[in-house]
Amino acid sequence: MTTHDHASRPLPEADGDFYQLARTLPDDENEIRLRVRAFMEKEVQPIINEFWMRDEFPFELLPKFKALGIAGLPFQGYGCPGKSTTLMGFVMMELARVDASISTFFGVHTGLAMGSIAICGSDEQKRTWLPPMAALDKIGSFGLTEPLVGSGASGGLLTSARRDGDTWILNGQKKWIGNATWGDVTVIWARDVADNQVKGFIVENRTPGFHVDKIQHKMALRVVQNGLITMTDCRVSEANRLQNANSFKDTAQVLKMTRAAVAWESVGCATGAYEHAVRYAQERQQFGRPIASFQLVQDLLFRMLCNITSTQALCHRLSQMQDAGIMQDEHASLAKGLCTVRMRETVGWARELLGANGILLDHHVGRFVADAEALYSYEGTREMNALIVGRAITGFSAFV
Repeated sequence: MTTHDHASRPLPEADGDFYQLARTLPDDENEIRLRVRAFMEKEVQPIINEFWMRDEFPFELLPKFKALGIAGLPFQGYGCPGKSTTLMGFVMMELARVDASISTFFGVHTGLAMGSIAICGSDEQKRTWLPPMAALDKIGSFGLTEPLVGSGASGGLLTSARRDGDTWILNGQKKWIGNATWGDVTVIWARDVADNQVKGFIVENRTPGFHVDKIQHKMALRVVQNGLITMTDCRVSEANRLQNANSFKDTAQVLKMTRAAVAWESVGCATGAYEHAVRYAQERQQFGRPIASFQLVQDLLFRMLCNITSTQALCHRLSQMQDAGIMQDEHASLAKGLCTVRMRETVGWARELLGANGILLDHHVGRFVADAEALYSYEGTREMNALIVGRAITGFSAFV
């Protein structure tokens, strides 16, 4: 078919869901996905580049985001929607399809902060904290990474917790903490000096001795407001110690869940870049023809869609395992590692297709390229996830 044959017929819409996986959702869950998509396209897409450029969060969108009713999406009870983790994955993908900063804000609040309380908190702690967080009346953060401790968090946290009667005294720093500059509550992970085990604490951000500085000069996820937290003799009640978090193994249960969500998020980031590239190729003219009609451009689009479709299918099966209660650490790690590698490759091809226009915010793809770098690293680097999988398949641990 020649380009002339298209003169009288509409071109296909850019659609990253080539195998129509969204159709596998029940009608009620697909309706939620479609509401999220409409919100992102109508409210976020027109303004996000400006906020990304200014390194600011669009707080005016929070009331409409709240109205989506998706905070705490996969958790049961305590004011949470109680939907499937499969839907949680699709929502992460839809958010990141337009902007990975918004999906990261949501993932930190729902997955990491609310997830820590849902998995490691007592019933009383869940009753206290989850309802206002599900209503987005309180915004949560998650403090694990430190200035000098990243991948080695399982055995090397420098932030300390010392019990003093009915309170705990926290000292140390946490870095790269999303939502911390403006949120209400942060789950802090610290090393108990008495038994050298990692414990979790629900810390209100206005607590004396808790200070947050905004991290400046980022080149990725610029809409996310990341903080450097400094705790100096910060006193937290025993009632706010996560009662079922007694070692890093408990922390890892939270990370297993959120690592799966980041795999979906990376598919969304790749999908957004791909769909922008398709539309650009359909419109851009060179040598008197749309560049979408050239073989090498179609090959690039084919490669992008192969990456997206295969990782969508992987994530879909991962969520099925998660909903069935059979997902293990290594399953989430393989998905996060592979999906972020394929995402990085895909957004690079999208940038290549756009040529020089690919580095302009006006065409969006450059933002996806930059943000992909952050998704590639957080929630476990590719190397750390490879070691988790390697331990599972060989029976030998290569961790030092």
